[in-house]
Amino acid sequence: MIEREHFILIVKWIASILQIMGYSATAFGFTPLNIYLFLIGLVGWFSVGLLWRDKAIMLIHVVALAAMIAGLITA
Repeated sequence: MIEREHFILIVKWIASILQIMGYSATAFGFTPLNIYLFLIGLVGWFSVGLLWRDKAIMLIHVVALAAMIAGLITA
């Protein structure tokens, strides 16, 4: 069985890599792939914030999600 801290470490790294891939996809104009990568990374980091009970991490990722939704609606 995987222990909690190891699980969180895995989620953090996967979410970080996906967000970096989202930045790269944006730079090269790969839409909507960039949005999907950002969304998965965002959910991963929000989950880490929940597991850590870290309101700052949760807040920044809720704001990022709201910005993404606003951008999609106005595009």
